[in-house]
Amino acid sequence: MSKILRKKILSILFGFIFTAVFLSGCGSVQSKDSSSKVTGNSVYPLTITDTYKRKVTIDKKPTTIVSLAPNITEIVYALNASDRLKGRTDYCDYPKSVSSVPSVGNITDPSVEKIVELKPDVVIASNLTKKDIIDKLEKLNIKVVALHGSEDLEGAYDTIEKVGQILDENNNANKIVSDMKNKVDNIENKVKAAKKPKVYYVVSYGQYGDYTGGKGTYVDKMILAAGGNNIAEDAEGWKYSLEKVVEHDPEIIVCSKYFDTKAGLINANGYRDLSAVKSGKVFEIDNNLLDRQGPRMADGLEALAKIIHPELFK
Repeated sequence: MSKILRKKILSILFGFIFTAVFLSGCGSVQSKDSSSKVTGNSVYPLTITDTYKRKVTIDKKPTTIVSLAPNITEIVYALNASDRLKGRTDYCDYPKSVSSVPSVGNITDPSVEKIVELKPDVVIASNLTKKDIIDKLEKLNIKVVALHGSEDLEGAYDTIEKVGQILDENNNANKIVSDMKNKVDNIENKVKAAKKPKVYYVVSYGQYGDYTGGKGTYVDKMILAAGGNNIAEDAEGWKYSLEKVVEHDPEIIVCSKYFDTKAGLINANGYRDLSAVKSGKVFEIDNNLLDRQGPRMADGLEALAKIIHPELFK
């Protein structure tokens, strides 16, 4: 696989679309007599059991943070804690103002040296960060927590609440989650009685293979919640085939607005003869809204629902 494709796949999948190796578990945050949802102030020291089943003790409220995942960076900003963010990855690009924060490298293999130089109170990673990087930082007495929730909206809520607890921003976290849930409920109520068209979500296509979200994946769940039927429900995981796409002949195709996906797809062999292409129903979406397990997930669901059922969102 080419370096360009690897970068493309990584940039699309980093937030939510993980293969089974990355879905080994999800972290939990605990303190004395605490539950997942906390109101008021966090109680330090916090005992945190993360995705790698590591127990990390945070002695005091963190004042310097390094984020090793775009969704974590977005959560930090949404929690109004951006003044404490001292480091990010190359892929942390939202909001735009984050560009002024020093980068420590990529998601999977960031620079240990750069992280140490920033002297963070805590490093918050996803489970895409290599375990040996976390081990190296731990040996240097750097607190690292790797967080990844279940592959659905509940996982996003959980991650937001946990980051909020780590940073002592519980009320902000609870408000974000409450607003997200209200938006999701409103969307699902709008589409629940509508006819469900056949939808195909393009993660990748062409010479390197056809990829989408199969049954039970986050993409599958989002399509269903947005009022559509996922044509790839007959598959598990992310690998699909052009033959299957042609067989199911989707009424709507959704693809990333990045990488010029639509321009190539509508002229590609097999794809150009699909009903969705012929009827002009190939739509671009900001996949970061869907793929990142953070505060914009409900916005992503709304964007997808507006594509599938524009008549309901006038």
